[in-house]
Amino acid sequence: MEKITNQIAQELNVKNTQVENAVALIDEGNTIPFIARYRKEATGGLTDEQLRALGDRLNYLRNLEQRKEEILKSIEEQGKLTEEIKKEVEAAITLAEVEDIYRPYKQKKKTRATVAKAKGLEPLAKIILDQTETKDINEIAKQYINIDTLSEEDKKNKDKVVATAEEAIQGALDIIAEDISDNADFRKKIKKICYREGVIATKAVKEDEPSNYEMYYDYTEVVSKIPSHRILAINRGEKEEFLKVKIEKNEEKILYTMEKAIIKGQTQFTEMLKDTILDSFKRLIEPSIDREIRSDLTEKAEEKAIKVFGQNAKQLLLGAPIKGKTVMGFDPAYRTGCKIAVIDETGKVLDIATVYPTAPQNDIDGAKKELLQLIEKDDIDMIAIGNGTASRESEAFVADMIKEAKHEVSYVIVSEAGASVYSASKLATEEYPNINVSIRGAISIARRLQDPLAELVKIDPKAIGVGQYQHDVNQKRLAESLTGVVEDAVNKVGVDVNTATPSLLSYVSGINSSIAKNIVKYRDENGKLKARKELLKVPKLGKVAFEQCAGFLRIIDGDNPIEITAVHPESYDKAEKLLTSLGFKIEDLRDKEKVTNLREKLKTIDVTKTAKELDIGEMTLKDIIDELSKPGRDPRDEMPKPILRQDVLKFEDLKEGMILQGTVRNVIDFGAFVDIGVKYDGLVHISEMSDKYIKNPSELVSVGDIVKVKVIKIDQERHKVGLTMKL
Repeated sequence: MEKITNQIAQELNVKNTQVENAVALIDEGNTIPFIARYRKEATGGLTDEQLRALGDRLNYLRNLEQRKEEILKSIEEQGKLTEEIKKEVEAAITLAEVEDIYRPYKQKKKTRATVAKAKGLEPLAKIILDQTETKDINEIAKQYINIDTLSEEDKKNKDKVVATAEEAIQGALDIIAEDISDNADFRKKIKKICYREGVIATKAVKEDEPSNYEMYYDYTEVVSKIPSHRILAINRGEKEEFLKVKIEKNEEKILYTMEKAIIKGQTQFTEMLKDTILDSFKRLIEPSIDREIRSDLTEKAEEKAIKVFGQNAKQLLLGAPIKGKTVMGFDPAYRTGCKIAVIDETGKVLDIATVYPTAPQNDIDGAKKELLQLIEKDDIDMIAIGNGTASRESEAFVADMIKEAKHEVSYVIVSEAGASVYSASKLATEEYPNINVSIRGAISIARRLQDPLAELVKIDPKAIGVGQYQHDVNQKRLAESLTGVVEDAVNKVGVDVNTATPSLLSYVSGINSSIAKNIVKYRDENGKLKARKELLKVPKLGKVAFEQCAGFLRIIDGDNPIEITAVHPESYDKAEKLLTSLGFKIEDLRDKEKVTNLREKLKTIDVTKTAKELDIGEMTLKDIIDELSKPGRDPRDEMPKPILRQDVLKFEDLKEGMILQGTVRNVIDFGAFVDIGVKYDGLVHISEMSDKYIKNPSELVSVGDIVKVKVIKIDQERHKVGLTMKL
């Protein structure tokens, strides 16, 4: 375990004690959000991202150690374990390396070499490989002809017969070819050459067939430099049978490396061995190494794509909520009509409707009349328009309509990715049993504007639509990663235990879906919870779950004002002592004026001295001070607010040189897509993001950011817009 701890500490660039303590806490069953928030002293303040990376490496390295033990045991049982093999296995740092060492000792299926060994040709292979015998090899090989000694039955079996000296030599060479292929040192050197100098080359299956992969119809790129999005694009093109892919390598250098290690000067065996080395490489080594390199590149590309997706999803989930506003959800469509749902500030559905301002009906006047009545009746402040089919026509209609409203109304374009998935889900049916499936999409769009987090947790994170090739990557790994992202986002914000849906509660540290349902059931039967400790009355929510979840659940208007903060019950007495020492009481947290005074006093605290007096860690004390300074605050309030629009910009209105404000919708390896208010998002290529070199777009922008951009390229035919942030 010490070896694993050291390795993880080196990789994460943290202290060994931080890793040791984090591993102990994970092994005890603590969740990542709980460790990140409430065990900072033990981990030295490792973040949730660092802890998840640590957890992933811990699993990998433990599996690696387990595999090493299995392999050493297997080789030992065969009576072939030497001190040298043991050292090689122990020194291996990847599963691929361990499997290469194990290759010669694996139980093999029938191969040309296993057949030759069964014929008793191993001694002949050894003579050829030793290269010291001066007697003609054809004469020696005749000794291995066995046809005269076999029974009539065995003579019919090709796998048992050695009829000629040539057959004996070929069988011996097959054994040598497989031994060369199983040599872990050769494989290591060949892989090194391929990774350093290899080139990914792609060709079109049919050159004249148009597709999304035309840039790869005759394409080469160095293996060591190809970015992850191109690997995934090439993989998809190959899967869809538009591309043929191969790895071009320095064959001459590879063969020379092997020949140098095997051939001992000019002998009768030299040409024979050269041919065998070539056969071993082309027939046995190259195909498996190509598969391994492609698999390794894909795995790394997938990890990168999953990471990008996770970062984007987290930013979207942590989007600023629009509080205290009545919102009209507008789900655009053509033939079936635009679905409308009006939601009050608490998320309650006030009105629903279907209007037909778009083709083919084009009932603009009828739709306008009906919606203006709703705006007046429900005192609507904002309209959330889904960004799917007919979105821009609907936007033009809404922009025109709100000019006639009696009070100011703005609109926002909202991503509707996954709304249709949610609308037809079991969860949506439970939430709105008496509302038509098609209207539920409009409710979801309105609620996404009011509280992105509470609404987006209801759908599969993959359907959020802020990734890159998310359907091409390992789905199990993606699901695990995104679940972690959602957990971190939910626990960062905190959850009102008296209003949260089961979907939201199930992402809280220590709470699974059955406990989440039990909390809601308990709430329905007993009314609002008045204190966190009341959670212990909820079926299946025991002391362990309570410890994990309590700090992340908020009780608004409860018995104890401290429970609107993230201060954990285990620190209540410390928080109270701190307040008392400053001349305040817990009840003062309900009084805005007193909180303002308290905030000023908290700024003057000597953290080191006070932490000793209260017998509490400095990091924990800093967190308590932050929470008491802004009781009930929502960290999302500091995030960029959505752009409110009152007029529409058409694609045809765009001119090169125009400076616009836009919302970052997606961040990928090669840049960011920005919604500038026209039908198609514009692309800011990574090279147009900054005058300084940046390795990754996420260094500069995140999903939801509001950015100023200049239009630098307009492709009318393909509806593509090139943007720059270098103003």
